[in-house]
Amino acid sequence: MSSRVTFGTIKQVGAIVIAIAVVLAAGIVVGQAPAIFGVDEDPSASITFEDQQGDGESVVIDEVTLSDGGFVVITSSGDEPLVVSDYLESGTHEDVTIERGEAELAGRLTATVHRDTTNDETYTYEDSNGEEDQPYLENGFPVQDTAAVTTSEDGDALSDSFRVESLDAPDSATTNETINVTAEISNPTELETQQTVTFRIDGTALEQQTLTLGGGETREVTFEIDTTGTPPGEQTLGVYTDGDGALQPIELEFHTDPSVEAVDASDENVTVDVATPEDGFVAIEDGDGAVIATSDGLDAGEHEDVSVPFDDDVSVDDNQELTAVVYEGEPDDLENATVLEFEGAPVETTFTIADLTDEDDGGDNSE
Repeated sequence: MSSRVTFGTIKQVGAIVIAIAVVLAAGIVVGQAPAIFGVDEDPSASITFEDQQGDGESVVIDEVTLSDGGFVVITSSGDEPLVVSDYLESGTHEDVTIERGEAELAGRLTATVHRDTTNDETYTYEDSNGEEDQPYLENGFPVQDTAAVTTSEDGDALSDSFRVESLDAPDSATTNETINVTAEISNPTELETQQTVTFRIDGTALEQQTLTLGGGETREVTFEIDTTGTPPGEQTLGVYTDGDGALQPIELEFHTDPSVEAVDASDENVTVDVATPEDGFVAIEDGDGAVIATSDGLDAGEHEDVSVPFDDDVSVDDNQELTAVVYEGEPDDLENATVLEFEGAPVETTFTIADLTDEDDGGDNSE
């Protein structure tokens, strides 16, 4: 009798020991799950790209940190890269010099940190249509920094270039006016020369003038620039010759109060007029604050007759109260989009489809 009890007890103890071992092993596996299953913390990066004067042949990144290694890509106003750095290993790198490719490295330039998702130390973002080597992200946006890069007046390589001796422009303006920008251009050579002088805002070329100067001659050139369509905030004006340039900041104020107005509606979509100082979109929210429709992305500025189609599975009563809200961000990324505010209040308007239909009918509902 006692032997059977002892044997049963031994079996119970053995089972407990096995159970404990399983739990401990599970704890070890859970603790190591990210490593075992290849799930790491989100890759992170940071970059510091300061304003600088150079020779147009290279730029210097003051500091860049990459958790998983990758590349620094230099762009101007377009999407195509001007130049890509060599592969950078994970960690922090200081004073990273990036040599030019075919384009001169001058103007308002942006440095973006990209990952090496293919692990082959070769940059393939453009070649893969954005499928590989995507940018590092922070709060949903690419990790990048922008700098104003001017070219030096010294050196043999630039000795034949016209020089920008001075730049005169207003310190501030609105985003719907014409401003005059005057630059003093000189020819440092002894020969009469013809060159192109280019005006840019934040690296985007808006106007060019062909200038002929005699040897040693100095002359003023004036650009009449329409600021319509230029984003509000601090921008950088630049006047450039073949190998020289001058920059000046300007504060652009949005020319009207941000607003949104519902002008028409049906059971399929809402039409709005909107004025926004930021890139974003318009969303339609129901009474519970749920987004039931979004417009396409909108650039900063004024827009008329913007269509905001309801989602396919949405059914709206004509007398249901709806709200049109202006957002900053991307319509395909609602989670990271934020409501645009003006003077501490959301930019929005409340309406019903019936109200807008009555307005279209002139307010006469008689039969």
